[in-house]
Amino acid sequence: MSSQAEAPQAPPGTPDADPLRWWGLTVIAIAQLMIVLDATIVNIALPTAQADLHISVANRQWVITAYTLAFGGLLLLGGRIGDLFGRKRVFIIGLLGFAVASALGGAAQGQEMLFAARALQGALGAILAPAALSLLTTTFTEPSERGKAFGIYGAIAGGGAAVGLVLGGLLTEFLNWRWCLFVNTPIAIVAALGATRTLRDNLPQAARVRLDFVGVLLGCGGLLAIVYGCTEAETHGWSSPRVLGLLCGGGLLLVLFALFEGRVRNPLLPQRIVRDRNRGGSALTVALAVISLFGTFLFLTYYLQTIKGYSPVIAGVSFLPMTAGIVFTSTQVSSRLLTRVQARMLIVPGLLLVAAGMFLLVFLRADSSFAAVVLPSEILIGLGMGLVFMPSMSVATSGVRPQDAGVASAVVNTAQQVGGSIGTALLNTIAASAATAYITAHATSPPVSKGLQVTGTVHGYNVASATAACIMLAAAILAAFLINHHPDRYEAAARSRRESEAQSAA
Repeated sequence: MSSQAEAPQAPPGTPDADPLRWWGLTVIAIAQLMIVLDATIVNIALPTAQADLHISVANRQWVITAYTLAFGGLLLLGGRIGDLFGRKRVFIIGLLGFAVASALGGAAQGQEMLFAARALQGALGAILAPAALSLLTTTFTEPSERGKAFGIYGAIAGGGAAVGLVLGGLLTEFLNWRWCLFVNTPIAIVAALGATRTLRDNLPQAARVRLDFVGVLLGCGGLLAIVYGCTEAETHGWSSPRVLGLLCGGGLLLVLFALFEGRVRNPLLPQRIVRDRNRGGSALTVALAVISLFGTFLFLTYYLQTIKGYSPVIAGVSFLPMTAGIVFTSTQVSSRLLTRVQARMLIVPGLLLVAAGMFLLVFLRADSSFAAVVLPSEILIGLGMGLVFMPSMSVATSGVRPQDAGVASAVVNTAQQVGGSIGTALLNTIAASAATAYITAHATSPPVSKGLQVTGTVHGYNVASATAACIMLAAAILAAFLINHHPDRYEAAARSRRESEAQSAA
């Protein structure tokens, strides 16, 4: 049977619906999964790569930092590049470039080559991620189809990081660390070949925008400084002059960026994107949710491996209940209700479920069983995140002008990336400080016993979990007040999109 026959029929009144759009969704999903996996898959392999390439302890962070810096700092530029040169073209170039960068990283003969390859991966991911989301946004405009498409996308965005931990452990243990990078190359090539056949760019040439070079310098420079500052806070502390200088400098650049963008004809980030309460509220919700989620990933991974003694593979597998929860609620709950109820009726309960799951980790002890505390916490977090990610990303990209779809997608991706950087550094610092204070208060005489060190470490995780739960509660309150997106707006956006396409065709 042909692919045209297998694809669902277009809803009545939809002109020229692409019969290959569901195959295109598969390609977009593969690309997004590859990007999300790459953020965590290398973490498990880092100790082996460090020993193999003789990377110093001081420099090993650059395997992660090189990627996050380039990815987080260049997302706004990446989104605008798609708007300027065409999303499909940029998507394919990004995939092929990512394949080459991954192969270079896997074949690295020294630390400099590996760091450069990781930075190149991040830069290409910064153009690939917004291109993927904007293609999804412009391809699926009918409300019923949009819900299904974003359900799949949301499940990948929320659960891919946990899958990366599992895959990284398997590849490192049964092959070697290089395959954590090599694995991207065939996947990216296959996805690029599929994109040439199944995707189309709905943005007319006349609607494309010019590039705002001053905005690129101010906006990307500010994001680079903030992401780097958060990364450095993990090792130097938040009060370090270097960290404070980076954060303050980045904040100043972003203030100048906001002032400048209101005065240019073709801004890198049009103010109409972030001034809309639903899009701004959704991006803020995603940022706060990821701050808590990535921090939780970090100390749960340490707890399972250093306190409970799990192997990397078993520790990764332990996150699968959370992933299953995200996939279930994204595809079976959020996707079905998104066009029937207000978005905040999904997002707010989801954030409260996640907060409850993180609060359970406050009761974690060194001798706690996985089934008693960690498993129910993961289930609650997974079910909740599936109600948060999918509708937040859909609302954040709903109703934007065709020429702004790329930068709108970049905004929500930037919120996710910057939130992850802040969350990892912030909650790690809180956990370490609480552990040190606990051990100092309870130590009677040096040396500190191993039992007290373990108890203090777990206490630090408890404090970090309580902080993460409070951040989630704050996100729920903000989402309740800021997001008022009604399901009828999806139909209005679809109608506006059809009218715009009809005018362009005429």
